[in-house]
Amino acid sequence: MTLEEPVGAHRTALTISPDELPAQAELLLHNGFRVALVAGHDDGDRLRAVYLFTAADPDRRVELRVPLDRDAPRVPSLAALSFPASRFEREMRDLFGIVPTGHPLPQRLVRHFHWPQGWYPMRADAGDPPEFSDVAGPYPFRTVEGPGVYEIPVGPVHAGMIEPGHFRFSVVGETILNLNARLWFVHKGLEKLFQGRRPYQAIELAERISGDTAVGHTLAFCLAVEDALDLTVPPDAQRIRAILLELERLYNHITDIGALCNDVGHGILNTHAQRVREQLLRLNDEVTGHRLLRGAIVPGGVTVAALPDPERLAAIGADIAEIVDLALGHTVVRDRFAGTAILTARQAADLGTLGYVARASGHTVDARHDHPFLPDELPRTLHTRTNGDVFSRFLVRAEEINTSIQQITGLLDAIGGPAQAPTLPDTGTAHSGVGIVEGWRGTIVHRVELTGDGTLTRVKIVDPSFFNWPALPVALTDTIVPDFPLTNKSFNLSYAGNDL
Repeated sequence: MTLEEPVGAHRTALTISPDELPAQAELLLHNGFRVALVAGHDDGDRLRAVYLFTAADPDRRVELRVPLDRDAPRVPSLAALSFPASRFEREMRDLFGIVPTGHPLPQRLVRHFHWPQGWYPMRADAGDPPEFSDVAGPYPFRTVEGPGVYEIPVGPVHAGMIEPGHFRFSVVGETILNLNARLWFVHKGLEKLFQGRRPYQAIELAERISGDTAVGHTLAFCLAVEDALDLTVPPDAQRIRAILLELERLYNHITDIGALCNDVGHGILNTHAQRVREQLLRLNDEVTGHRLLRGAIVPGGVTVAALPDPERLAAIGADIAEIVDLALGHTVVRDRFAGTAILTARQAADLGTLGYVARASGHTVDARHDHPFLPDELPRTLHTRTNGDVFSRFLVRAEEINTSIQQITGLLDAIGGPAQAPTLPDTGTAHSGVGIVEGWRGTIVHRVELTGDGTLTRVKIVDPSFFNWPALPVALTDTIVPDFPLTNKSFNLSYAGNDL
């Protein structure tokens, strides 16, 4: 039987049986919702699956909570309704042993093939990690056969500091027929590390989920905690948080712009982009005391040492605009960018892509507008090219830089005074909360559950890279092998945010 209750801001929860799940999910998807998160839970005497659906205009959030038999935890698969749901289901099976019945691709997703069968690390009784067992058969790469087809393996160890990922190309001549991307070589158990901590004690974990997204993940976590505790954050504190979020977007976007130029042989523009990036990192340090903006956002508020100077930001914006103009004025750069690795609007929608990847393919998904936490209405970026190619993903970044500087300037004008963090109250009862933020890569979602004394019992983290990784092989179909580094950088997905 369905039980409905309002929980948190903009959120409704329905407790349903497994048999009711497909119909409820189909109704939500039909009404414009998307699958934002699916999480397994161990409640001791039973397991539980939680499905979070979100929609925009207005901001709406619906949770489907499904209690499950601990000895035979099964849910009907939603794979026929939602591709992202199908991947969340595989993750939930690997970590909790919750089986999605009728799933068309039930093979492992998160579990490395050295992990022993029957061990589910997120269960309360999992115990210490067991010794690696024998490899459970060969990894089921999709094999492409035919005259002249050969394979190129890349990784999982790369010539850099990025985390491991294996790419296997099936190629004819130089043309990519198929790309298999194998991730999850490093399962850090990050979500479980949150358990048993108080929110303040968990900030350092949130800041390090994906190192280049310290603000995005910390803010999503704090918004979720505040939602759970029904805690109101002062408007000026929210504005300062939004400024930090845009500062993070700025230094990452200019880094990508430079790297994309470098990948087509225009190294001098990359050098100038790195010069600007250094200016922004030093500005970050002045504002928060940390080059990556750590240490400023806490549950209930924000603490900064200074606010950025809008004139200085305007000068940096002009510098970036000159770099972009030089890039787009170079015929070789335009030729390499235009028409390369196209992700169509239909493909982007079917895969559930987020952030600049989705916006470059013509979708307007953006949590700053779809799920706002600010009292102010922010300007929306109008993108001039949405063809889904490398060129579009380059321009989306450049255009978002202009908008970010506008947003920071407007927010600075609206701030009335300092904003410190209040003391978190004891809740008295167990609660859940959801935080949604538009990080620089795309929409970040955190869901938390706390006990009555404010101790975290479950934190579910969704980085936009979880949604966007499947789009990379799709975009690379019929692209030449030499364009793989360029295409990969145009997506610039996080291994750390994906391999939790």
